[in-house]
Amino acid sequence: QVQLVESGGGLVQAGGSLRLSCVVSGTIFRINGMGWYRQAPGKQRESVATITSDGTTNYADSVKGRFTISRDNAKRGVYLQMNSVKVEDTAVYYCKADGAYASYWGQGTQVTVSS
Repeated sequence: QVQLVESGGGLVQAGGSLRLSCVVSGTIFRINGMGWYRQAPGKQRESVATITSDGTTNYADSVKGRFTISRDNAKRGVYLQMNSVKVEDTAVYYCKADGAYASYWGQGTQVTVSS
């Protein structure tokens, strides 16, 4: 059974930093793209940052220059370094892994930014 285990969420003050981690366990034939998504209360889930298997990254305009996504293929992990966080970054953050035949989601980790 495939599981994506996230960690690193919590409470941080505006302007601070946080690092999210997500590690894949179980058997996936091949992990292609990986990414981070977030959902704030009353809003739809949105893409924050994605990274392909060869390291090509894509960011939402709202986080460009502040967040950095990375991955470690050997550890089957994806990471999100969040710097200069803002109150509007408050949300539940989910990681996602695209296998050859299916996509998998983590359970979510809460990030709360206080002013």
